[in-house]
Amino acid sequence: MQLAQQFEQASCSQPFSHLGVVTSKQDVVIRVWRPDASEVTIKWENSALNDLTLSSNNGLFEAPLPENYNGEVYRVIVNGSANNNGYIDPYQFAEQAYHAVHYIDSAPENLYKQAGAQLVTLTTSQSHIVSGVRFCVFAPNASAVSLIGDFNQWDGRMHPMEKTSMGYWVLFVPELAEGERYKYQIKDAHGHDLPHKADPLGFSAEQYPSHASKIFNHDNYQWKDSVWMEQRGKNKYQSPMSIYEVHLGSWKRPGDKANARYLTYRELADDLIDYVSDMGYTHLELLPISEFPFDGSWGYQPVGMFAPTSRFGNPDDFKYFVDRCHQAGIGVIIDWVPAHFPEDGHGLARFDGSCVYEYEDPRKGWHPDWNSCIYDFGKDTVRQFLVANALYWLDKFHVDGLRVDAVASMLYLDYSRNHGEWIPNVDGGNENYEAISLLKWMNEEVYKHFPDAMTIAEESTSFPKVSRPLFDGGLGFGFKWNMGWMHDSLHYIAKDPAYRNYHHGDITFSMVYAFDENFVLPISHDEVVHGKGSMLHKMPGDEWQQAANLRCYAGFMYGHPGKKLNFMGNEIAQAREWNHDSSLDWHLLDYDKHKGVQALYKALNHLYTSTPALYEQDHNPAGFAWLDHGNAGQSVVSFIRTSKDAKQKVYVVSNFTPVPRTNFRIGVDEACSLSLALNTDAGEFWGSKHDVVSTVETQNTPWNDRPYSAEITLPPLSTVFYVTHLD
Repeated sequence: MQLAQQFEQASCSQPFSHLGVVTSKQDVVIRVWRPDASEVTIKWENSALNDLTLSSNNGLFEAPLPENYNGEVYRVIVNGSANNNGYIDPYQFAEQAYHAVHYIDSAPENLYKQAGAQLVTLTTSQSHIVSGVRFCVFAPNASAVSLIGDFNQWDGRMHPMEKTSMGYWVLFVPELAEGERYKYQIKDAHGHDLPHKADPLGFSAEQYPSHASKIFNHDNYQWKDSVWMEQRGKNKYQSPMSIYEVHLGSWKRPGDKANARYLTYRELADDLIDYVSDMGYTHLELLPISEFPFDGSWGYQPVGMFAPTSRFGNPDDFKYFVDRCHQAGIGVIIDWVPAHFPEDGHGLARFDGSCVYEYEDPRKGWHPDWNSCIYDFGKDTVRQFLVANALYWLDKFHVDGLRVDAVASMLYLDYSRNHGEWIPNVDGGNENYEAISLLKWMNEEVYKHFPDAMTIAEESTSFPKVSRPLFDGGLGFGFKWNMGWMHDSLHYIAKDPAYRNYHHGDITFSMVYAFDENFVLPISHDEVVHGKGSMLHKMPGDEWQQAANLRCYAGFMYGHPGKKLNFMGNEIAQAREWNHDSSLDWHLLDYDKHKGVQALYKALNHLYTSTPALYEQDHNPAGFAWLDHGNAGQSVVSFIRTSKDAKQKVYVVSNFTPVPRTNFRIGVDEACSLSLALNTDAGEFWGSKHDVVSTVETQNTPWNDRPYSAEITLPPLSTVFYVTHLD
């Protein structure tokens, strides 16, 4: 194929060998490819060289290089336009374009610092300063890649990229600026055109229909959260953590139902942060922020792993949101999805016509639950891509933690697969050694670079040591969601109180393994969607009993060891299932029932965060003791939480029946006074206002294997907290 034909068909993989300053058979020439031009002139920058007119009959313009040329930067003037200052030819910067690939392999974070679209400033051998954008994309099996965008009318012939030995394609384009839209035009190994691809490392992206990547400068934003960043490293395990899980697109939707819009990141910074602070939550957890094409996936089908979704604003707007959270004393956790990605044409699937990012065999590379591709966790380039992405969010956006989605689906080769639908590992087992290795490496890199951050695993099996350090044979996560507690306790609380005595083990079993991991107790979005009903409507009984059951259960959750997580809407007793397309039902707060439940969650948060006994030893058996776990007949559970210095104790008692119990005796460790700290049945919470003694003196009567005891009153369907302070 003739050279001009290669360029015309956008199929040249080595444009630096043919464009710019090149050596021909006879001499050194300067060559420009402009298929749309009738005349091309070279204008030299900062030089006494004369303008040079190039000749052509096929779109390739060339002329001998002046003998006194000494590396001067030159501009290309098309068709002799007097008003056209032309453009600086990208193909005179081969060395600068190659610069990125020299560093990509040395450390995972170098991927997002070198690849993608990087705004750079070059100083040439003639001390001429040239600013522009260096593009670098991995497509090892492509036969040709072109850069396309508004700057070249999306014409794949105009900016062919250079293939390197590492499989990266590179090009430096001078004078491109932040905000320019771009994609990659890729031909597969056989020369067939693929759908135009967004940049896998694009820092900003547009929504449908373009899904274009946008050039973005991360250096513009000025952070104001230094105080938070300096102090967030204190012991997370001995600090309170009450997490408000939020889907930003449906927390609030201004406008009428037919025209409701999203709040922007900056609007959320004004509204959501004030709400979270007032309610006493310590952290926000955001459903996935990485750019995703389908609203109905809630972000769990990400395509732009390095771009905060532009539904709510640009990347600096998201930084502003995180910054404001930190200034208000609120940590930010984001859901991170390294388990799978969708097949959308502009995304990662068959990126260069081959399985660059996914396993090729569908028995490993296709997820039946989500109809998604699965990353090839064994490829070095994919592993670096994912680890770099984890570091990127902590680095560029100051997020405080990553909650890693669907870890179980990564760990097991037979996850949601029947016999014959999966490939055993080299030892014949079902563990995905490659994924296990990746997760360990990710955690190692996160805690090495950001020891004050945290990783949290959503892992639904009994895989050992998920939240144990690598040196102890663990996966290295900081925390793990306690899915067992969630399943068992919800199964129990959904039972009619008349039958709970037959299921008493469901509410107590979690303490058998409560300290095996560093657990977070989650009542997440997954529990209030897809026909599962809202938390309120999981509860049995009439209207009052439903609300009372919910309050009693919330009290039990806040007393139980483990950090806390509640999805938005739980705290206002939302009656209907969560719908990602509409706002929470904030109008319910016009009613005392919902206002009362909200007041309870607020009180629980403030009690929890101000009471060391309820959080300091969440992950230490010394911080918990049963008073009575066997009272199935009355469906009552009681236990003690103890502070690290043992000077504060909280006696937590839950009555899971609508029967009030007077003169109910509990064992106490010392002769002391017990002060009522919270009663979920109080009138302010829309409770029955059953009489409860606020201060109780112990009696010299042994009970529950304790030397002392006290008589309290248990209101119907309630949890009470009594606190003692010892000198």
